Amino acid sequence: MTTHGHFINGKAVAGSSGRLHDIFNPSTGEVQSQVALASRSELEQAVDAAEKAFPGWAAVNPQRRARVLFKFKELVEKDMENLAHMLSSEHGKILPDARGDIQRGLEVVEFACGIPHLQKGEYTESAGPGIDVYSMRQPLGVVAGITPFNFPAMIPMWMFSVAIACGNTFINKPSEKDPSVPMRLAELMMEAGAPEGVLNVVNGDKEAVDAIIEDPRIKAISFVGSSDIAHYIYANGAKHGKRVQAFGGAKNHMIILPDADMENVANQLIGSAYGSAGERCMATPVAVPVGEGTADRLVEMLKPRVEGLRIGPSMSEDSDLGPLVSAAHRDRVKSYIQMAVDEGQELVVDGREFSLQGYENGFFMGGTLLDRAKPGHKSYDEEIFGPVLQVVRAQNFEEAVALPSDHQYGNGVAIFTRNGDAAREFARQVNVGMVGVNVPIPVPVAYHTFGGWKRSGFGDTNQHGPEGVRFWTKIKTITQRWPEDIQGSEFVIPTMN
Repeated sequence: MTTHGHFINGKAVAGSSGRLHDIFNPSTGEVQSQVALASRSELEQAVDAAEKAFPGWAAVNPQRRARVLFKFKELVEKDMENLAHMLSSEHGKILPDARGDIQRGLEVVEFACGIPHLQKGEYTESAGPGIDVYSMRQPLGVVAGITPFNFPAMIPMWMFSVAIACGNTFINKPSEKDPSVPMRLAELMMEAGAPEGVLNVVNGDKEAVDAIIEDPRIKAISFVGSSDIAHYIYANGAKHGKRVQAFGGAKNHMIILPDADMENVANQLIGSAYGSAGERCMATPVAVPVGEGTADRLVEMLKPRVEGLRIGPSMSEDSDLGPLVSAAHRDRVKSYIQMAVDEGQELVVDGREFSLQGYENGFFMGGTLLDRAKPGHKSYDEEIFGPVLQVVRAQNFEEAVALPSDHQYGNGVAIFTRNGDAAREFARQVNVGMVGVNVPIPVPVAYHTFGGWKRSGFGDTNQHGPEGVRFWTKIKTITQRWPEDIQGSEFVIPTMN
């Protein structure tokens, strides 16, 4: 059985802690490999390597750093099928979705290739008599990313491509559930020409996370995962003097106004609610039809679509969704369905007893549809993160806006309508970080920025786009004067007078 170690200072190294974690094939339920869980000393080895590599990498001019990323992108594209199969076998998402995971990460790599332009500072000539002022963006040093199981390619590339382009050296702590793709990406980065120590991967659990938080040489942390852990990392990282962006859970709503194209709504909602078995922070687990007539029609249209979902093994090319990532997570999702029933919600489609012939031990569930969820129901208030769609009926536009606005999470939201004025007003009013108008999953393109509000995001700076460059750099401002002759001393603070 294969045992994955770590990737430190340009090479794969075996784990030495003696602690191992099983990696399952979600389609079969079998243990397919193991991963070593790092000790603090192993994390320190990675920091040593990154710290040693930083001065040389930071001194490389931005254009040459961009060339490494161009080559990295080329190598990832050549290795796409291998990476997709690797990803699907450990995560459980179907192959087309795995390719999308990788491609979405590559789009941020493409953005980061523009670092010579993105890292430019500002210049003001003659800000005062003979005085010019200019600024420069410089890398922070050794930085780290703690990445989730549900996007083992995309989110690491969201983080390390921009950080490395800016001149930092990086340590990635991926999920112990599916570490193979992050390890392979580090190998490809070295093959692309990055010096040893620029990108390191340390596999581990809370021990490695706490070591990242507490090591004073790590200057910044980016995290994606659950909200409780996001808050823990944000609070403790800040306490240790680090710059932190920590993105947590979500409960994204889709508002459906009576004038919407209901056929399109139903089709878009099925994909965004059940794709990747609902294991996306930008999935749409809540539908909010406005008006009883709209709600009745929507539920009627959704029921046969949910019942007809094509569920297959992760290596499938033509399924709609695959298994969940683990048996424990599948059982947790099932418990939320029972909770919803106990809360009085109507169970329109029950996917709990689904079993796939030939894969009876896999971590599969069918799609579940629940109607008449309400604020105050624990199953609605909390993130389920599975193939479960809840319908919350709103009586009017104001109530529909209030539902996502008042929810504890504020990651993404969508509105479907033909009314431009209503859509514009909704986008202006709603208390959520990312908004889609007739777009079910409003993940911004790479040259804009990703980030939620409330308990979906802790910290002041978002991921990728110009915000990402700002997060991974610090600004230095220089005020200079080259006078021919300086007369006397000045004892008052300089002003523009």
